[in-house]
Amino acid sequence: MLSKKEILYIFNALSEEFNDNVDTELFYDNNYQLLVAIMLSAQATDKSVNNITDKLFKIIKTPQDTIKLGFSKLNEYIKTINYHNTKAQHILKASQQIIDNFNSKVPQDFNSLISLSGVGRKTANLMMSIAFKQPYIAVDTHVFRVANRIGMVDAKNVLQTELQLLKNVPVEKHRQINSLLIPFGRKYCKALNPKCHQCKFQKICKYYLTNNQQIKNKKNTKKQKI
Repeated sequence: MLSKKEILYIFNALSEEFNDNVDTELFYDNNYQLLVAIMLSAQATDKSVNNITDKLFKIIKTPQDTIKLGFSKLNEYIKTINYHNTKAQHILKASQQIIDNFNSKVPQDFNSLISLSGVGRKTANLMMSIAFKQPYIAVDTHVFRVANRIGMVDAKNVLQTELQLLKNVPVEKHRQINSLLIPFGRKYCKALNPKCHQCKFQKICKYYLTNNQQIKNKKNTKKQKI
């Protein structure tokens, strides 16, 4: 596992290449629209969501607007997104819950957020971090892969990764995790064929050090056979 000093080094180095002031690439004008955008973004790219919300958010700005729009019309707007039927149902139900239980305002605490239909830990964590500027960590596939590969955590699943990151990463860096590890994962630490030869963390990365040693061992074994 990396030390706190090594983790800080990684964040400082990534901050030089990637913009850690960008909370999200999703378009929105208020917290309700942000919640809808995040719910739509599950198993979808931010770009595909923005293509939808560019038109949708001209019509829905409040949960009341969504209820008025109704399932059929909402589903028509989002039909190009994955799982649009289910997402439309969740968005409508969550909108009604916000009206009934939270005075038509998106709740500002984690437990209330996850009480909404279709809102899990990742969505709630993103809302707490982006909308309310709190040190919450949302673990997506990029964060899970990079954090485990490089050695910030040693976790078997998303929840373990989140809890270990909360413990191992200094709290002042929590809100930078998504804005730095996600673009790093997309550009260098790819799921397939990671660009380890271009990575500046070769000397401390668990994945690189382990694989590099395995390659050396195979070469030595071949030499011994010869």
